[in-house]
Amino acid sequence: MVLKTINSIFILIAVFMGFKQGVAMLSGKPEMIEMFSKWNFSKTALMINGAVTIFATVLILFTKTFVYGNFLMAAGILLIICLHLLDKDLKGVSIELPFLLLNLIIIYLQHPLKN
Repeated sequence: MVLKTINSIFILIAVFMGFKQGVAMLSGKPEMIEMFSKWNFSKTALMINGAVTIFATVLILFTKTFVYGNFLMAAGILLIICLHLLDKDLKGVSIELPFLLLNLIIIYLQHPLKN
């Protein structure tokens, strides 16, 4: 019961953060445009990435699509980590790494409403 409660909190944090970042990308916030433009992402590519991130957060909420949403979100975070590594930006990697680990922990603990 305690693990399910902790995992529920982790899921809410991941969904909140993912939705927040997805909306920031989709709406073209200046800090997002600045970060992704150094990797040659167009505004359209940034908006698509934001829409996929929001879609992944919605998938996480449902038991049947829980794993797909987490993998999709983890893949997006891994993409950003790889892009930071290409720039040799270890600070950027260290910021993204906890979010990747959070998604992996959530997958391991499984959806709290799963039978």
